[in-house]
Amino acid sequence: MVARDARRSVPTRATRHAIGWIHDPRLPGTLMFVQAAQFMTVIMLAASMAPAYDFGWGAISDLGVIRETATLFNVSLVLTGLLNLAVGSLLNAERPSRLLLAVYVAAGAGAIGAGLVPLDSGDAHGLFALAAFLSFNIQALVASRLVTGPMAAISILAGVVGLLFVVVMVVGDGGNASVFGPIGHGGAERMIVYPVMLWLLAFGGYLMGRRSRS
Repeated sequence: MVARDARRSVPTRATRHAIGWIHDPRLPGTLMFVQAAQFMTVIMLAASMAPAYDFGWGAISDLGVIRETATLFNVSLVLTGLLNLAVGSLLNAERPSRLLLAVYVAAGAGAIGAGLVPLDSGDAHGLFALAAFLSFNIQALVASRLVTGPMAAISILAGVVGLLFVVVMVVGDGGNASVFGPIGHGGAERMIVYPVMLWLLAFGGYLMGRRSRS
């Protein structure tokens, strides 16, 4: 009787696989890598496709309103947000944290909103973009608590650099364009986006190299 009950309590192969997959860091790691790789690839391709696009002074979001690149850019931006929501949910399942989940949701919602409401649609785009700029970089700082060693340091560095350039952008767009220096508005925006995207690639690779707990 005891042996029969014990056999009943043993999870099936499918159940063990599901539990192991949920707690497998390789899944969020893979999603993070894909998230950053596709977005960086798209904005580089779009910048080369857009006629007369000014890389130095043009906003990244300009790529979302130029006819030749609008669909490609906006779809990629929405996908970036959706993948961020998925990663945040998976990491929160592994290490429950209201702060972690809130930051991932804010960043994901900001990216999705900026993609669905392009630059020429009004002020809402700017608010979504600012939310994404802030939240993605805060996300790197918060995620540094999940790891130790060089990966934690890289997470902090990426977040700090991105947030510093958010301040630069706000000051520059507020009327003091000289703060942009030789890199221009476009360069300042990329210094908000590129460090955290590179961090996503690095953090994703770090998680993909971890072993499953199953």
